[in-house]
Amino acid sequence: MAAALLTEDPVHLKNVPRVTDTHVMAQVLESIGAKCNGEGAITIDARGASAPRVPDDLGKRMRATILLLGALLGRFGSARLPRPGGDDIGARRVEQHLRGLRQMGATITESATELVAHADRLRGARIVFDLPTVTGTENILLAAVRAEGRTEIFNAAREPHVQDLCRLLGKMGARIEGIGTERLVVDGVPELGGADHTVVPDYLEAGTYAIAAVAAGGELRLECSRPEDLNIVLLKLEQAGARVEVGDGWFRVGRRQGSKILPTDMSTWPYPGFPTDLQAQFMALMTQADGETVISEYVHENRFQHVNQLAKMGASISVEGRLHAFVHGPCPLQATELAVPDIRSGAALVIAALCAEGESVLHNAW
Repeated sequence: MAAALLTEDPVHLKNVPRVTDTHVMAQVLESIGAKCNGEGAITIDARGASAPRVPDDLGKRMRATILLLGALLGRFGSARLPRPGGDDIGARRVEQHLRGLRQMGATITESATELVAHADRLRGARIVFDLPTVTGTENILLAAVRAEGRTEIFNAAREPHVQDLCRLLGKMGARIEGIGTERLVVDGVPELGGADHTVVPDYLEAGTYAIAAVAAGGELRLECSRPEDLNIVLLKLEQAGARVEVGDGWFRVGRRQGSKILPTDMSTWPYPGFPTDLQAQFMALMTQADGETVISEYVHENRFQHVNQLAKMGASISVEGRLHAFVHGPCPLQATELAVPDIRSGAALVIAALCAEGESVLHNAW
């Protein structure tokens, strides 16, 4: 949706998730002067966009606000936006974004509450990320496609949605090489056009359903998915004792009634590793495993907030520092009232509630 700001022609997006973030992003784009019509299938016309300032009340409601920095600089040469909001799962700093944009010629002033950026003309640069960053890679892409010259991004994020952004920008006329690799090469063009694009299925949503099916002892066939995006997740489910079948655009997972869930150690890592956004759900599954499981979180430093809530249900989990959690199963979970600390934790607690005796109530559910 942010990419639509880079052109004065309409951009038509299909398969857009009906979630709060997309609704808020539509409101943000409209506040800038763009027109957004539809839900699920959205048409964005940014010809009238002229105010490169994101309102504080909208911008603070989601982390995706930060993507407007690259898009607004690419279109208008200036941007003013509040520091991004989102789940409290760690620092998730934007220094890598800002460093990359500064290398491209942007002047950025930071305060505790907002970011203000200006660039007479963005120029291609050699950008090296310390660690792969999804929104950082996307921000530099949005700035680079209309910059002067060539931009090289090293240690780029390779997640499916980063690749999908590259494909959309390509349809709009951008010149991007290395899609899906750690090195992206962008040759800037003077202007971009409109495009019709179907958004890639959400592999994290698909993975959540798959884990839930195995935890509940059921079977699930998921259509319109990309099982290749979930290779490591499906492998871990197989190792945990699930039956997995993969086809063209679909997969099936299940567990035989009465069969045991096997303890399966897991470490999160940037794509194509195990997604940090499925760690909490997998931990909920492992509370039912017959033995000890070690779960290591190497992406975010504050991503075990669900542990206390799982413990309220009877889970036996010990955390060592910020990196490792030891799940001692199987744990007979009991229904209770729970407080959801973040969206992925909420999904994990729903999965745990499916395994629990009685009715659970989740407060602050997303």
